[in-house]
Amino acid sequence: MSDPFESAASLAARIATGEISAVEATKEALDRISALDDRLNAFITVDADGACKAARERDRDQAAGRPCGPLHGVPVAIKDVTATAGLRTTQGSTIFADRVPDRDEESVARLRRAGAVIVGKTNTPEFAFGAVCTNMLCGPTRNPWDPTRTSGGSSGGSAVTVATGMVPLAQGTDFGGSVRMPASFCGIVGLRPAPGTIAEPDRALGWGGLATQGVLARCVADTVLMLRAMAGPHPLDPLSRRPLDLDRQWPERPRIAASLDLGGAFPVDDAVAQAFEEAITGVQAALGPASRGAPPMEGAAEAFKTMRAAESFYRSGAFVETHEARLSPSFVWNVRQGRGLTAADYLKADAVRTRVWRDFIRFFEDFDLLVMPTCAVLPFPNDQEEVLEVGGRKLMSIIDYLACTFLISLVGFPALSLPAPRAPGALPFGLQLIVPPGREAVLFALARRLEQTGFRHAAPPVMR
Repeated sequence: MSDPFESAASLAARIATGEISAVEATKEALDRISALDDRLNAFITVDADGACKAARERDRDQAAGRPCGPLHGVPVAIKDVTATAGLRTTQGSTIFADRVPDRDEESVARLRRAGAVIVGKTNTPEFAFGAVCTNMLCGPTRNPWDPTRTSGGSSGGSAVTVATGMVPLAQGTDFGGSVRMPASFCGIVGLRPAPGTIAEPDRALGWGGLATQGVLARCVADTVLMLRAMAGPHPLDPLSRRPLDLDRQWPERPRIAASLDLGGAFPVDDAVAQAFEEAITGVQAALGPASRGAPPMEGAAEAFKTMRAAESFYRSGAFVETHEARLSPSFVWNVRQGRGLTAADYLKADAVRTRVWRDFIRFFEDFDLLVMPTCAVLPFPNDQEEVLEVGGRKLMSIIDYLACTFLISLVGFPALSLPAPRAPGALPFGLQLIVPPGREAVLFALARRLEQTGFRHAAPPVMR
């Protein structure tokens, strides 16, 4: 059997040369899922028959000399809020337990065109609302570093499939941190690109939603490989961007800013603060000196919470009223936060968002990279539904401990969570790297440099 932690790029190259077939690669992935997932609960649906059929098609195409995409034959997992033709998409809800879409979402269609083999749908909180990956449909996803702890959410299932080598790549979604948090908790790479990078022509709020799709992988090169397959404009997505320029050179002497808490914008757990300081020492050894600093954040957290609540209520308010008895209390609470908001409330929040975005743009006139923790806490027990206190400070809201990520979502800057070096027995900790839109090449180049010096995925204990 192949190395479970082989990169997607290496696997694709071996398939291209005929060293291994797409069918063999797919069956190996399915065997790993079968061996591990009873303990971890990362998948809602495993489509063994569909995956093997797709793999056979990939092998026939290759044998016939047809053009092969960059992910030809590579097993990939899809978060179960993203539509997949002919494969049930439950959104983590008992209400849609048997829903089977008749067409793919655009990102999935692009992955298939790139040659990927979809092996299944990964676990998510109901409708992707929540940072603990559990639901009433199939229960919690467990952290491979300590199965008594959460994988993070809402793309927790996707993170676990990648961290344990079930698949080399997985798709996720990120509203306030739903790719980056589980990447941090599971010790892998998680990318939230700028909105519009991955076109979403079916999105209802085409001009201004906070959510975007993202990538979970074990290394930076694979992250770029998957992003290239998914990214690109679409005529029906008004925010979609021209193809990314990922070939620019990184600065010889990058100007780095480091901030534990964005100037006191949120509390941080003592263990995270210690891990961050140790990580910054490694960053400076690899990239050069880092200055302490952050853009002004006044009003940013409240602006995000207002816009999140308004968007959630717009999308799901009526649905909650008619289906409340079958919905999780967490989802109902989240949606109803927007029930009393006015148009003036939303526009005020949008004005704050604009001001903070401009402050970020000005900040990056002096810096190439902002480095901060991905999460304010380390992975916590699976039976702990929420975090209500951090660093000895009680939180005003059950989402406040996610400010590390949601404040970056507010301004829409590309952000990547990179696993930091850890001591033996320590839980994973992610370092969040941020650049302005359009400078993704710098983000990936600097992340690769850090990866070469120890900021990389390691085999979790469940694999040993």
